[in-house]
Amino acid sequence: MRVVLVGPPGAGKGTQAEKLAARLDVPHISTGDLFRANLRDETELGQEAKRYMDAGDLVPDEVTVAMVKDRLGDSDAQKGFLLDGFPRNASQAESLAAILDEKGTKLDAVLYFEVDDEVLVERLLARGRSDDNEETIRNRQRVYRQETAPLLEHYADLVRTVDAVGSVDDVAQRIDFALNPSSV
Repeated sequence: MRVVLVGPPGAGKGTQAEKLAARLDVPHISTGDLFRANLRDETELGQEAKRYMDAGDLVPDEVTVAMVKDRLGDSDAQKGFLLDGFPRNASQAESLAAILDEKGTKLDAVLYFEVDDEVLVERLLARGRSDDNEETIRNRQRVYRQETAPLLEHYADLVRTVDAVGSVDDVAQRIDFALNPSSV
């Protein structure tokens, strides 16, 4: 199964992705992890990304897309994957479609983790991270809505909305039902 996870910061995508990846026996591919691995291993793409990051610039889509394309070429991703943090915008979504088209495949679903903004603020403040203050959290929410939320329209035919409020197990059950309503 090939699935993209979409939702605001703090919606629980990472927590659920690990469990879902194990249930589906596919890799959880997080762009954050991809960046860290490429930087750590000093790959050509990692060095290119580092040049932008060191200059205080955003890493361009082409570099991110190249990292994802490279990762999707690994043998463990041939039967499926969960993408977390990619695509972030319509341009990246088009790039992903082209990558999958080259492989003769397509996405099966886009899971949208739906959580009320106030619940997200509470969750993120409770983590206690130094960069998780209310102003920063609300700014991330605005950026998410502007850049990533339009993906829901782009993927309208594939979106399966999951209420991401509740226990980890409750949300996991909702995800399983969203992906395969007849099996639950």
